[in-house]
Formats: sequence, structure tokens, C-alpha cells
Amino acid sequence: MGGDEAAAEVAEEVAAGSEASAEPVADESRDVPAGEPVTEEKPAAASGRKRGPIEEITEEDEAAEEAAEKDWYILKVQSNREKSICANLIRRVKMAGLEDYFGEILVPTEDLVEYKNGKKKVTKQKLYPGYIVVHMAINDETWFVVRETGGIGDFTGAGGKPVPMLPHEVDRIVKKTRKPDEGEQEEVKTNIRFKIGDHVRITEGTFENFEGDVEVIDETNGRVTVMINIFGRTTPVEMEHWQMEPV
Repeated sequence: MGGDEAAAEVAEEVAAGSEASAEPVADESRDVPAGEPVTEEKPAAASGRKRGPIEEITEEDEAAEEAAEKDWYILKVQSNREKSICANLIRRVKMAGLEDYFGEILVPTEDLVEYKNGKKKVTKQKLYPGYIVVHMAINDETWFVVRETGGIGDFTGAGGKPVPMLPHEVDRIVKKTRKPDEGEQEEVKTNIRFKIGDHVRITEGTFENFEGDVEVIDETNGRVTVMINIFGRTTPVEMEHWQMEPV
């Protein structure tokens, strides 16, 4: 083969290679016909219902939930210091910033009516000397504040474990101590120095100087029923408690 013929053959091979490289190459991983434009696929949407953002429980939410779970407890304290110890505990709770975990802190009392020199006087009398009641949520911080307050002994309960008051105890103790709501009648107890079975002498009224035994005591109204002997028959007579004296 001459030099011209060899050169012509090489030129034909180069031209054929150029035409082959110009043809579009099919993507073997996708079954797309040659010559069609390749579009970028978007990821498929996840199956199932659409989910919203996850709600995070903050420390404030947890604190509010815990603070709402309060119960009434009875605390043993030093006698004759109930009022000052109660005030000191309230002050320490505020200093520690634990108001959300505490409700009322009270000295259990009741109103008593006394008559001195014919005059009515209402006084406060402790229901349970040596004890106070507190509405609180128990946790490490509140436990520490209570136990570290001077004059407080311990919670009432078995083995020093705080035991909440029962509903009827709350009604009997707490409601007597609180001021009545608007429209409610305040229950006042009369301080009567007699007890059922005592022998008394009537000092005023129709039956003055009659003697008899106490049969019934009405502390709410301050009246006493005495069984006296009239014409040989035992007769009940209801009188004010201050219209008689012990014999």
C-alpha cells in the first residue's frame, strides 16, 4: 500500500470514531431512550399520615404539673410557738422561691364565744396545740425547707413518712380555721365550762336556786339543758350556760 492510500485509510478511521463519540450514550442504570432529556427525580414522599412538630415538655411544664399535686399534711411543732413557726415557714418558702409548691400554712383554730361580766367576747382557740397544717407538694426541696425550719419536728405518719390528711379531716380542721366565704354563716362555738353529767345550780331566771344535772350541751347556741326536780317530777329546763354555776 502506498503512502497516500495509508493516509486516506487512517483519516477514514478517525472520522468514524468521531461520529461514534457524538452519539448520545444511554444511562444503563435507567431505562431512558437515547436522545430524550434526563430529568432529575425528586425523593418520594414518606408514606403514612403527615406528622406535626414534636411537642417538647419544658421544665416549666413539669414544675407546674408537679406543683399542682398538693396535699394537706400535719406538722408537729413546739407548743406555744405555733404562730411564729408558721410565719417563719412562710418566709423561708418565699426566700427559697418555692411558692408554686406550697399553698396555705395554718395554725388550726376555732372561734369561741365567751361571756365575761355579761359581755359577749369571741376569741380564737387552738384546735390542736403543738401542730400546724400545710398544703404542699412533697419533693426533695420542699422536704428540706420544712425540716430545716426551726421549731418543726416531723410530719405525722408512720416511720416519719408524710401521710396526707383524709378529706373529712380537711373539712373538720381546715374549714374551721379559714374565714367563711361571702354568704356563708360563720360557725362559732361557745366556750361552756360544763360537761354532761355535771351537777349545777341555776343562778338566774324563774328557776333560780334549783339544782340539777347537765343533760344536753348546745355549744353552737351556748345553751345547756338541766334536769331539775319540780313537784317531785324530773323536768328538762334549757337555759343560757352563764345562768348557772357548778356545785
